Amino acid sequence: MGTPAAVTDADISLTTGALAVGALLVAGAVLLLVGRGDRRKAGVGAGPPAARTVAHETTDIVPLLVALGEAMLDSGYTVTQVQATLGRVLEVNGVLDGQVIVLPTALFVSVPGQSTVETAAAVAGLSGLRLDQVDLVSRVVTAAELGEISPADARSALAAARSQPPQFGAAARTLGYALLSTGLALILQGSAVDVLLAAALGAVVGALQLRARTSGVASRAVLPLLCAFLVAVSVLTLGRLNEDVGVVAPLVAPLVTFLPGALLTTAVIELSTGQMVSGAGRLASGLLQLVMLALGVVAGANLVGFPERSIGPLAGESQGDLAPWVGVALFGIGVLVHHCARTSSFGWIILVLYVAYGAQVIGDVFLGPTLSAFFGALVMSPVASSIALRPSGPPTQVSFLPAFWLLVPGALGLVGVTQLLGANQADSLTSLVSMGTTIVRQLSRTAPVAV
Repeated sequence: MGTPAAVTDADISLTTGALAVGALLVAGAVLLLVGRGDRRKAGVGAGPPAARTVAHETTDIVPLLVALGEAMLDSGYTVTQVQATLGRVLEVNGVLDGQVIVLPTALFVSVPGQSTVETAAAVAGLSGLRLDQVDLVSRVVTAAELGEISPADARSALAAARSQPPQFGAAARTLGYALLSTGLALILQGSAVDVLLAAALGAVVGALQLRARTSGVASRAVLPLLCAFLVAVSVLTLGRLNEDVGVVAPLVAPLVTFLPGALLTTAVIELSTGQMVSGAGRLASGLLQLVMLALGVVAGANLVGFPERSIGPLAGESQGDLAPWVGVALFGIGVLVHHCARTSSFGWIILVLYVAYGAQVIGDVFLGPTLSAFFGALVMSPVASSIALRPSGPPTQVSFLPAFWLLVPGALGLVGVTQLLGANQADSLTSLVSMGTTIVRQLSRTAPVAV
């Protein structure tokens, strides 16, 4: 007897399916209406401004390339994107024979002058930027590519972006992390106890993250292992004492921002575009981070023991069909507050999150749970790119990351690793395959860069 179709085996209620279709229809209507309004303001047939070539001194170009490359690497751009962007900046500034070498943590620029060759090297990619800073950097990148900003002004804008103070204080950002953890626990269909536990642990992890950002590199390196251990000990201890406490939802939700799904995606993109050194390095780093999280969970399990029941996605009663959709909004608001996204971007990013989740639900019906996240990424990516073209829309880098966390390819990888500790070894392989398919889908994001 053959394998039944995914739509036959789908465990999706009619309400959930209707909400998913409705979310995609509403998102399409919003984009259509806003697009018409943008065309009226800009004029029918108006296209993007053409890049203009402006000659500048070599002494101005080299510092610009270094500052721009550093900011892009810190913002999470791939090495391929950085190299292509810096090449366009050289061209638009009238420098046709400059050379740029980009690595995940280093940048080398060489530009010939009238009598000498000016070369510069810089360390980059070691400190991540907040979403509001990434937004500002992306706008400078666009202006520099089009020749709409001078090298001096671009460097000043990048420096201002780096020194931009967070618009939310430490208490609000900690609460934001608790909120995103709560939302993800609802999306993972945790019970009421699971949701409350995820919120409490999320507040602790969020506070530790903010504290680590002001500390040294060593503390940031050990933070994933420490947080995974603390979360695992708390969840598994309470799980042994109270069978109403689940495992997956309160375990994965507070650790979501540590999961290396985006890092692994960047690694695959770079490997596919010929950046072997960068891709292999990021791949090793992402896998190591996933292993560190799993080791923290294993250490906690060895200390307190697993609950007698096996690890599974559900341990108690979920909160109903509407709960995950409420969870998407809570997750989005929490991410935006904790990472200090620009306030005017909130609506757009929430829209992308609902598109990603709605497409994931529909993908679960027709393709099964293994490929559902793949379908969510397939639909979400062009929507995020379209929103980035709107005057008020956030850059793709800003709207992409929260949606990618929502699709939790990294979370599925952690679930898969931890399920190997219990009785659900077959489910663990399914989770790991789902993570891989979602990562592969993101290769389409580099199509304009790779051409």
